[in-house]
Amino acid sequence: MDGIQIDDVDRSILHQLQLNARQTDTEIAEKVDVTSTTVRNRLDKLEDGGVIRGYHPEINYEQAGYPLHVMFVCTVNPNKLESMAEQILDVRGVVTTRDLLGGERNVHIEVVADTVGEIEEIRNELADLGLTINSSEIISETQVQSWDHFYPRPAPDARQDDTDDGPVTDQG
Repeated sequence: MDGIQIDDVDRSILHQLQLNARQTDTEIAEKVDVTSTTVRNRLDKLEDGGVIRGYHPEINYEQAGYPLHVMFVCTVNPNKLESMAEQILDVRGVVTTRDLLGGERNVHIEVVADTVGEIEEIRNELADLGLTINSSEIISETQVQSWDHFYPRPAPDARQDDTDDGPVTDQG
């Protein structure tokens, strides 16, 4: 994280944002038990430090008029992964690209479209960029949950087995 220290207040704020990123600073402050000014200052620090990279709605593409939601699993030379991401995202219909560690099948590209013809155009444009398309799968549903390790964070003593009553001695 390049020098950014995350404490329990930051973790609590991050957790609240995962639950509902549309909460106001005041609403978050009430739940985290700090002032809204503290929340705003912490959010600014987390945003400036790159911990929070954006606030994005979770969209039901089918309801929005894009019934085809496809995941392309591709292979690209690992040395070109970083430079390819921006080009991939410039392809109309691409909503997400994920670079994976490893040689084969190292890029997953999520696309949305209205017709099969549009999916074919996207596929061809990705191939023209130099990607080898290994497979394409229709995504029927995506479930997302907040990562609950931000909050609450157990105290060090809470992780120990509390059933230990000390050393056992032979009374006989």
